[in-house]
Amino acid sequence: MEFGAVLPTTEIGNDTGAVRDWAQAVEQMGYDRIIAYDHVLGAVHADREPPLWGPYTETDPFREPMVLFGYLAGVTKHVELMTGVLILPQRQTALVAKQAIEIDLLSDGRFVLGVGTGWNHVEYESLGTEYRNRARRFDEQIELLRLLWGAPVIDYTGHYHRVDRAGLLPVPQRQIPIWFGGGSDAAMARAAAVGDGFYFGAAGGRIEGALERLRAMLVERGRDSVTYPVGAQIHTGRGAEKCASEAAGWNSVGGTHLSVSTMSSKMLGATDRSCATVDEHLALLEESLQMLRSL
Repeated sequence: MEFGAVLPTTEIGNDTGAVRDWAQAVEQMGYDRIIAYDHVLGAVHADREPPLWGPYTETDPFREPMVLFGYLAGVTKHVELMTGVLILPQRQTALVAKQAIEIDLLSDGRFVLGVGTGWNHVEYESLGTEYRNRARRFDEQIELLRLLWGAPVIDYTGHYHRVDRAGLLPVPQRQIPIWFGGGSDAAMARAAAVGDGFYFGAAGGRIEGALERLRAMLVERGRDSVTYPVGAQIHTGRGAEKCASEAAGWNSVGGTHLSVSTMSSKMLGATDRSCATVDEHLALLEESLQMLRSL
């Protein structure tokens, strides 16, 4: 199993040196992957219809992952860089394709594009994109990304996109892996059909049950459910014993990747160990990695 570390984006602050030091320390520890979350805007939750149910508000800072990874590509050597996940329908498809190529080239093929549809309708509106048709646009975006990565010039007409004999240069040296993220059956069905991997934002019994459904979907589509990459995530705020139990459970069901988040989680209940400094985040990641390696 490969192990990832989640950038504590809401808690790491604005110090570029701290971001660099965190990433380099994570790589030196032996983590295989760095995960970065994505939110362009934060929104006030009060007095919304429909309500905003997600955990982040206007008070939570987020580093922009595509720019961030362009920087981290130059200050790391071998650790993989993955968006976990980029809210693809909020963004222009050709621009995301271009940015992904650049990160992959700068990092010598270390980029994984994790994508999802998101939950923040205010963010969609603020970015000039439609929330209600995001799933249909998302499906078309995946197709278009791969076409743009596969040829210097394409001629594409979809319901939401038109590329009239145009393309991106440079082209990537490979098809950049696209992982899907989320927890819904719809997200898993898309991943089973066209994804290169799937990333669950948590771990535990409920996620292990979802993994069973994902593997059944893969089999239905004639894909190899044994070798298909699947990642989950443990949250240190739930306590060392809970993390160890969830990690052991994920290992037992054949999970291929497991990532560690040291951020305080508003969705998972009160934390019993929060980090006030980057060094504390790193110490907790080191402790977690020792536990994971003992599985």
